[in-house]
Amino acid sequence: MTDPQPNAFSLEEMDQVLGAFCNDRRRGMTYRHYAPLVEFLFRVGCRPSEAVGLTWGNISPDCGTIYFTGALVQVRNRRVRSEGSKNNKTRSLSVSLATQELLQRIRPEDPAPESLVFPSPVGGSINYRNFSRRAWSTVVDPIKPKTTPYSCRDTFITQQLLKGVPTGVIAKWCDTSVQIIERHYLDKLKIAQLRPID
Repeated sequence: MTDPQPNAFSLEEMDQVLGAFCNDRRRGMTYRHYAPLVEFLFRVGCRPSEAVGLTWGNISPDCGTIYFTGALVQVRNRRVRSEGSKNNKTRSLSVSLATQELLQRIRPEDPAPESLVFPSPVGGSINYRNFSRRAWSTVVDPIKPKTTPYSCRDTFITQQLLKGVPTGVIAKWCDTSVQIIERHYLDKLKIAQLRPID
């Protein structure tokens, strides 16, 4: 699946998406299981493949730091672990208090270092394509169509820009460049909310 151009959610839309996942009560297969993953994507701004491949060995014992050392990507019909990021880098991220609390809430009592932070409902790895086509489109399209889970990254970057975090810092957090942020992530939401300074 090709991700569209950056398409950030407003804070209100983000809250609606999180609420929709948390409160999903459809018959048969509900999508509540994915609520922590979606919240994490909104709060951290990592690539979905990084979140899907994250293990408890990548999280500090107090859940205050994440070490991004790889990703779980789909190659043909298999999920394959890649070392490093899309840009062949590893990085650490000190997380916000809300993200730390999220990780502490979902952390098993004594997790094996190789166990996934966000497993599928049956305990294996999440298939990003299936998650996008089924859970995401079912829950999110009624709120904001034409988005993908990657839009959570767009939202994180846009919201950090609106809060005045320097572009260089956001670029390091998200393993991208200042040029990419300025060229692609200063989307219509950010431009619409910014005003010239008198």
